[in-house]
Amino acid sequence: MVRDVGLAEDLAQDALIIALERWPQTGIPDNPGAWLMTTAKRRAIDHMRRLKLRDRKYEELGWEIERQHEPDWDEALDDPVGDDLLRLIFTTCHPILSTDARVALTLRLLGGLTTEEIASAFLVPEPTIAQRIVRAKRSLAAANVPFELPPQAELAERLSSVLEVIYLMFNEGYSASSGASWIRPMLCSEALRLGRILAEIAPYEPEVHGLVALMEIQSSRFRARVGPSGEPILLLDQNRSLWDHLLIRRGLAAIQRAERLGKTFGNYLLQASIAACHARARTASETDWVKISALYDALSQVAPSPVVELNRAVALSMAFGPEVGLEVIDSLMQEPSLKNYHLLPSVRGDFLMKLGRKNEAHFEFQQAAKLAGNEKERELLLKRAVECDV
Repeated sequence: MVRDVGLAEDLAQDALIIALERWPQTGIPDNPGAWLMTTAKRRAIDHMRRLKLRDRKYEELGWEIERQHEPDWDEALDDPVGDDLLRLIFTTCHPILSTDARVALTLRLLGGLTTEEIASAFLVPEPTIAQRIVRAKRSLAAANVPFELPPQAELAERLSSVLEVIYLMFNEGYSASSGASWIRPMLCSEALRLGRILAEIAPYEPEVHGLVALMEIQSSRFRARVGPSGEPILLLDQNRSLWDHLLIRRGLAAIQRAERLGKTFGNYLLQASIAACHARARTASETDWVKISALYDALSQVAPSPVVELNRAVALSMAFGPEVGLEVIDSLMQEPSLKNYHLLPSVRGDFLMKLGRKNEAHFEFQQAAKLAGNEKERELLLKRAVECDV
């Protein structure tokens, strides 16, 4: 409404502060969302008065308040998205910004991620992400970009950025980069909800179905993924009877839906196919690691990255032996983007442990624990280091 990302953030935070001050005395209103929106709009009107902006803007916002948030049915009929949050994600993924800037800004404003968590997702220093977000806001303001949903014909060019936002939201929920909990199920649930809506909006895009399939299958493991005290339980150690087989079936169906489109497998569909290999194995020993290795080979061609190589090393070690995986890992040791990535020494320690090189494994697990931002994951790594001494 105010056509300014930074100002909208300030107004929203003002409304939240007012709520924190008033609600303990007055009680939570029947419709908290409407209360917050009305309060923010009134702050916007006050701001416009102070800056003597055009009367048209003032009247427009005042009229919005008087409407008491009644749905605009004509607008709803013309809305190709149909979900408030997804609509905003499409809006912030503006083509005037670079892909990285779009994703970083959207994750910060709408994805529920902190700047530190976004930096962890991109494997770059936190100040880099902070600067990227600030520059993105300035670029939108300088170009006087209308902060509104683009015409339906322009949604397709923003789709890949929207998919990346949803994917990174889910990843942070699936393996929290910081804090005292290893998983954040609500964040995953929201990402999955957005993905399901997107699959109905873009039914002929295989990568949308691939991402939904990946999230469905990964979500199926939540009950088996943590122990009674919230401690991480790794994939091969999980009780597979606790997996949610309804979510697995939904994920496999989404893969089939994508396959029927007859297009080349992309990043998300390949990752979903890897997850499906795990989902189809009744026990860890039945996992088809040779097929998973082949899928990682394909993924490294479609979406090459150091993290993909790290995961490929794990698959190769399971299929052909830890010495094969260690060879790939050693080639990544000088990769700058993995310098502070805790999973690199963690995986290397696992390979060394299997090869009987316990002293070296102990060192790697200690290094991984120092780099880990999540408390539960750090505890697991320290436990593994102690096991090397037994």
